[in-house]
Amino acid sequence: MRFVRTERFKRSYRKAPPGIQRRLKKALSLLAQDIRHPSLRAKIVDPEKRIWQARVNGGWRFYFQIREGAYYLLDVIPHPK
Repeated sequence: MRFVRTERFKRSYRKAPPGIQRRLKKALSLLAQDIRHPSLRAKIVDPEKRIWQARVNGGWRFYFQIREGAYYLLDVIPHPK
């Protein structure tokens, strides 16, 4: 499946620390292989809008939708604790 990066995602990615950017690339690689990969812990957080959340690491999450045969990357943010 291909990735479509929204403008919001691109801005958030640029603002993220370099270490988070590297971890996100690895998480996206895992997502491309298997959405059920244990380290992603992917889950639907908004069933109505079909928004998914997955882990970058313990403190960061990324959000996406699955549409038209692609992953639409919506945002990457620190996880509120």
